[in-house]
Amino acid sequence: MSPINRRDFAKTTVGTLVTYSLLNTLFRQELFSAEIKPVAAQWIKDIDELGKDLKGAKLSQLQWKEQCEKLFAQADLKDLMKFVDFGGRISSTPFREKGERPIRFKFPEVEGLPTNLIFGHQIFKLKKGQSVVPHGHNNMATAFLIMKGEFHGKHYDRLEESDSHMIIKPTIDAKFTTGECSTVTQVKDNVHWFKTESDEGYIFNIHILGLNAGSSGRVYVDPKGEKISGGRIRARKIGAAEATNLYG
Repeated sequence: MSPINRRDFAKTTVGTLVTYSLLNTLFRQELFSAEIKPVAAQWIKDIDELGKDLKGAKLSQLQWKEQCEKLFAQADLKDLMKFVDFGGRISSTPFREKGERPIRFKFPEVEGLPTNLIFGHQIFKLKKGQSVVPHGHNNMATAFLIMKGEFHGKHYDRLEESDSHMIIKPTIDAKFTTGECSTVTQVKDNVHWFKTESDEGYIFNIHILGLNAGSSGRVYVDPKGEKISGGRIRARKIGAAEATNLYG
C-alpha cells in the first residue's frame, strides 16, 4: 500500500470528524426524543388506569370527573404535541366548512404504554367561529383538553327528557384557553358546546363508552329553547346535520 500523503490524511480526518459530529448530533436527538416520549406516555397510561377504574366501578362518575380534571391539568402540552406529531398530520389536515374536524390517530408505540386503551381519542380542529356543536352523551364519559386556541365553553346538566325535548340547566359559561380542560359524565355537565374564538383551535378529546348496558353516542340539542322555571331550558332534540347548520 502506498503511504497516505498529507492532503489525503487531512481529507480523511475532516471527513471522520464531520461524520462523528453528525452521528453525535443524531444520537443526542434520539436521546432527547427518548426522554420526552415517556412523559406523555405515562400521562396517557394514567388516563387509561383512571378509565378502567371508572368502567370497573372502582370510581363513581363524579370521582372520575374530579380526578380526570386534576390529571388533565398536569398535562405537559409541549410534550404531548410532540408525542402526537402535532406539527405533522394534525396541523396539515384541512378545516371543515362547518363544525369541528375530528382527527383520529394512533399513539406511538412506547414501552409501558398499553396498545389496547380503554378510551377512544381524537383531536378536534376548528377555525374561528366554528363549534363543537351543542350535544349531550348517552352512556359515556368524555374529557376535553385545549391544546391550542381560545374557546367559549358552555355546559348544562341534563335533567329530564322526552322523545322530542331535553330539560337542561346551565352549569358552566366560561372562557377556555390553552391548557384548560372540562369533563362530561352522565350525572354532571352532560351537555356541552364549545365555540372557537381564536383564529384556530385544537382540542384533545378522550371518550369512554359503555359505562352501562346499551349503546353510546351523542344526542344533539338546541340550547336556545324555551326558558322555564328554575333557570332551566326546554331544549329541542335535533339531528347532527341541523346542529351543524345552526351552530357549526
